[in-house]
Amino acid sequence: MEPITIRKANGIIRCVMALGLMLAMFTAASRASAFSLLDPSAWQQSDPFSVTNPNSWPVIPIPIVTTDPNGGTTYGLMAVKLFKDANGDISEIFAPDITKNTTLGVGGDFRYFAYPSADTHWYATASAQETKARNVDVSYQTGLTRQQWWSWSGRLFWEHDPTERFFGIGNMTPNSQESNYMTKQIYAESLLGLNFSEQLQLAWLFRPRYERLGPGGFTSIPATSQVFPTVKGLGGGSEIFNGAVFSYDTRDSTDLPTRGGYYQLNYGLADRRLGSSMSYNRFGTEIRHYFPLGNRIVFATHAYVSYMPAGGEPPFWSMARLGGEATDFLTDRTTQRGWGVGRWTDNNIEGFNAEMRTKVYSAKVFDTQGTLELAPFVDMGKVTHYFTDNPVNQFHPAGGLGIRAQAQPFVVGFVDIGYAGDGSSIFAGVNYPF
Repeated sequence: MEPITIRKANGIIRCVMALGLMLAMFTAASRASAFSLLDPSAWQQSDPFSVTNPNSWPVIPIPIVTTDPNGGTTYGLMAVKLFKDANGDISEIFAPDITKNTTLGVGGDFRYFAYPSADTHWYATASAQETKARNVDVSYQTGLTRQQWWSWSGRLFWEHDPTERFFGIGNMTPNSQESNYMTKQIYAESLLGLNFSEQLQLAWLFRPRYERLGPGGFTSIPATSQVFPTVKGLGGGSEIFNGAVFSYDTRDSTDLPTRGGYYQLNYGLADRRLGSSMSYNRFGTEIRHYFPLGNRIVFATHAYVSYMPAGGEPPFWSMARLGGEATDFLTDRTTQRGWGVGRWTDNNIEGFNAEMRTKVYSAKVFDTQGTLELAPFVDMGKVTHYFTDNPVNQFHPAGGLGIRAQAQPFVVGFVDIGYAGDGSSIFAGVNYPF
């Protein structure tokens, strides 16, 4: 499952806030109600309310104080409520917040994550801020364990994001070319899989997407239309992407894997004759493998490679993007935690990641198993323009430390602190980066 990011930001204060969220996930399991969010009795406290007794609080308050070099400062408060099932496992997370940003104004986020079983997960999030920013994201996955003959995942995503950055097309674009724009998009994703066995699957990917661009939210950064007036895609467009995904999965868990691997080949295309405003095709592979080193250490490795053989057609916002905390082959983006999301853009992409996930503390708190992990990591990646470009030079390296809190059997909260030549980046959210 792709990581769900709390918010893109830099700065050590962001790290402190995210660690607070992980601490809540790790320790509040002891106060999680064994009911659903929709059950009124889940909000009833067994102890009379007392300010000095956290067990009596209806929610866990987490202060938010974040800094961003471009977006200014954000203040706010997050309220976290956890729910357990009859087995004592966390089955639902409810985490709304209210914030104020010096650039984007007053805003708020709604977050709800549901884990009905190992086979089915879903979530719904929504956010809005006073100036420009809007977001709705709903995802549903079933058949994760491939016990039936079919599996399906679907997602509906709509956003107005005024924080987007574009530095130009190429692997060596300078920071001096940084520009800002706003993405106005809506897309749907469907991945319908035919399961030949618990390991082997062939899936059909369908993703219609409608995209428009507008002025960004940060006047301190030049607009993309001014810095790159001739780049393809400034007028937006639409695409209907169809693809085939062949995968082989031997992991012991799709959420918290400790051994085995996930191996995938994919091919897809968008075509004017099928309703898109551009034509291109793309193929690639993704490999994840997990090596257990004793009882406490898992060496996690990841590789993602994608090529666009004829790369003169797509707009810049539909090209491969390197940078950020997450890998998502559906949108041709891969992990590079030394830079911000989408720092490098071009037709083709290569990304390699490795991290040592080390359990440093584990305890069973009121029937819920919690584990604190430290994960030093190394990331390398690059983008290229031509299919014939040298595939083994001019990589962008980064390293750092991941801090994770697990709540068995499905939930992990993360803070990843990456460092590259230009400085540090900090990402926080839910789920592993790969």
